[in-house]
Amino acid sequence: MFNARNSPSYVAQVLQGVNAVSTKVQRTAQPFTGVAHAELKARVGAVDLERPLPDTAAALEELDGLYLKDAIYFHDARYAAHLNCPVVIPALVGEAVLSAVNSSMDTWDQSAGATMIERRLIDWTAERIGFMEEADGVFTSGGSQSNFQALLIARNHAVAKLRATNGDARLPHLLDRLRIFTSVDSHFSIQKSASMLGLGFDAVIAVPTAADHRMDPTALAAALAEVHDAGLVPMAVVATAGTTDFGSVDPLSELAALVRAYDSWLHVDAAYGGGLIVSGRYRHLLNGIHLADSVTIDFHKTFFQPVSSSAVLVRNGDMMRHVTYYADYLNPESAAKAEIPNQVDKSIQTTRRFDALKLWLTLRIMGADAVGALFDEAIDLTGRVGAVLADDAEFELAAEPQLSTLVFRYRPQVAGVALDEDAADVLNPAIRAAIFASGEAVVAGTKVTGRHYLKFTLLNAEASLRDIQEIIELIRRTGASLLATTTEAAA
Repeated sequence: MFNARNSPSYVAQVLQGVNAVSTKVQRTAQPFTGVAHAELKARVGAVDLERPLPDTAAALEELDGLYLKDAIYFHDARYAAHLNCPVVIPALVGEAVLSAVNSSMDTWDQSAGATMIERRLIDWTAERIGFMEEADGVFTSGGSQSNFQALLIARNHAVAKLRATNGDARLPHLLDRLRIFTSVDSHFSIQKSASMLGLGFDAVIAVPTAADHRMDPTALAAALAEVHDAGLVPMAVVATAGTTDFGSVDPLSELAALVRAYDSWLHVDAAYGGGLIVSGRYRHLLNGIHLADSVTIDFHKTFFQPVSSSAVLVRNGDMMRHVTYYADYLNPESAAKAEIPNQVDKSIQTTRRFDALKLWLTLRIMGADAVGALFDEAIDLTGRVGAVLADDAEFELAAEPQLSTLVFRYRPQVAGVALDEDAADVLNPAIRAAIFASGEAVVAGTKVTGRHYLKFTLLNAEASLRDIQEIIELIRRTGASLLATTTEAAA
């Protein structure tokens, strides 16, 4: 075990691991090898876990064939699929420190300085959002958990108001009246949260969007009125600041006015777009976010932090009481009265890593402006790539880029006519699968109005327009080859 006696061994073995990763990154020429899951399953399954290897070097050599060789490398410019970011080096330093010290963020007597660093970062984030001094929050494992905790607080807040007029009615008797509103393009964690909160998937009302994929305030107003008139309770409206597919940011100020009119709760899921709070050129896209009751931000997306690093923040810190539970053996109520800062009082997790350290070292070494500049460059690159696709007759853009995502499809002319919609639906997923199998690039896929599209998510600030054009040409070549094969088979 790691202790003062064996610290030299700790340094030597960790350095072996660091060098193994560094060497692999230097020698890796594409984002993926294309290995099939059956092959990798067989390799891993053949390992005898009852027979340890002789030393760290042997274990790392084995790991190279089981993981490092076939890992998907997000730092590669031809990785353009999901909301995975290359990570900044100061955060990796933080990862090494926090793993070794192994603080647990549940109570003060397990975390001390770590508690104060996390709390300071919550205050800093809240200030950047535009919240006042009474704001509060806590770090979480990711956007899904942050959204869940925000909606748990919103649910308990709504239930408390209902109990003021319904006596001591038990929770199950009150949940059936609660409804959540969010756009059709919002994250699936909203539906999952509703289910876990006892409301059911059908308690989430999907609100239409305008042509730019932002929630339509007029449609929300109509939906709120319909629910209210039916005697139901608009528990919360979830606005999105950076939808997964389109990067669209809902009109936050307009939505906030509607939410206030119905005495509801406004949660802003800024898991993706939260990085705009440090942007030098695009911060205005978040105008109105300070009006939210709660906000989700994923630092492991647009702050370029290693997984996991997320936070949920509330405008009124007193609302955190809705997730507080006191246990005599861990965080007794007497400790809270003595103002002992136990983070478990605000968290739905108990044991929790000191993930805030990664962001802390990033800000202390790089500074917020440098982080924002990375996101700005990704957004700028996306705009340039969008213009290339828009000018190419063989591609169709589903929407103009807003942050750093592009939804498009390959739909060339065949005999002077654009490829049939049904044929395009078959072709584009096949292109994505073929490219992934080659390992030359990684792109994502999605559906728009039931049709299959490809998707770029560009979060690599060091990727160039030429890098992404190479992916576009790979898509073109792959699509043309698949079409030719299909035509020959039909003949």
